[in-house]
Amino acid sequence: MVPVRKIINDPVYGFITIDHPLILQIISHPYYQRLRNIHQMAFAHLVYPGAMHSRLHHSLGAYHLMCIALTELKSKGIPVTEAEELGAKIAILLHDVGHGPFSHALEEELIPGAHHETISLLILHKLNKEMNGQLSTAIDIFTNKYPKKFLHQLVSGQLDVDRMDYLNRDSFFTGVAEGVIGYDRIIKMLAVKDGNLVVEEKAIYSIEKFLVSRRLMYWQVYLHKTVVGAEMMLVRIIRRARQLIARGEKVPAASTAFDFFLHLQAQQEFEHYLDTFCQLDDHDVMATIKNWALHPDKILSLLCRSLIDRRLYKVRLQAEPIDEQLVINLREDLRQRMDLDDEALDYFIFTGEAANTTYNPADERINILYKDGTVKDISTVDNALIQQNLSRTVKKYYICCYRW
Repeated sequence: MVPVRKIINDPVYGFITIDHPLILQIISHPYYQRLRNIHQMAFAHLVYPGAMHSRLHHSLGAYHLMCIALTELKSKGIPVTEAEELGAKIAILLHDVGHGPFSHALEEELIPGAHHETISLLILHKLNKEMNGQLSTAIDIFTNKYPKKFLHQLVSGQLDVDRMDYLNRDSFFTGVAEGVIGYDRIIKMLAVKDGNLVVEEKAIYSIEKFLVSRRLMYWQVYLHKTVVGAEMMLVRIIRRARQLIARGEKVPAASTAFDFFLHLQAQQEFEHYLDTFCQLDDHDVMATIKNWALHPDKILSLLCRSLIDRRLYKVRLQAEPIDEQLVINLREDLRQRMDLDDEALDYFIFTGEAANTTYNPADERINILYKDGTVKDISTVDNALIQQNLSRTVKKYYICCYRW
């Protein structure tokens, strides 16, 4: 195998090294390169203009942190073979390869029931066939079937390198300082106990900062009311287009791939149209929306033009359920101002819920390793901040209303 060494200049970490030909082959594949054209944070750039980074940026960043984490674990005497190291790096590199346009915003809307993790696994299997079985270890790690559980926990867990990178990267590109975490100290304190990933006692406060930062980023950035408004507008646009298509009206998309999924009715095995899915990215959707802004349907064209011009839904988030009388009053006001019927009103005013749990001990746990060899869950540590405040689910109710 010919030695390879490529250097990528990353604005967050500096230089990222690619030192294996298989890694370079995967990065060069069209399925992976597609991630350049998918925003990491969907419509967050409408609030934070710097948030224009892509899924490819995040993927490479998570790969970089995985490299550092594995080096640290090996330095502590934890046995990791070259094949296992390569498998873990490939698993994290491709963990988000199944994301569709605008990531989570359209995940349930464009292809109902097809989650990005499922699609990522299908892509891993397809690449494995193309590359003569060289991704088998990565697939076992990705699906948590590999005996060394800590390798999967580095890819997907409460304290995985995926979360470490997106918090660090998203805070960097948005300028939101609350998201900054001590990822380097956390990685230095990683260890393995009984085959599971643990964190040394000295990192307790860094872990708490990590969890607090995650909560703050969710409500300040990922679930910011304007971001929610833009994402909900995109969802309503897709629903309206599909409704018109079902009526037999012509609603052509800007690309054949996007057009295929808009017209898809009968659910087949997803692998039958995996290649078509991998032609989709944010450009297909936005070019289509620019075209639909001139569509004869009043609802579709108005929503598309509003998204392009950033005339988004006015969104109110609150702790209590939305008052039904308020919704009735706003609907009546909209009906008179915009001359809309009941069907049309559903596109311009509606309610919903948003929830976030910072740390749920019932899921994958963050275990703290003490000097005497004992292990405790972070939520049971004496005087831990997580114990009092962060293990409960925070739910907020929202109302979206069009600005006439």
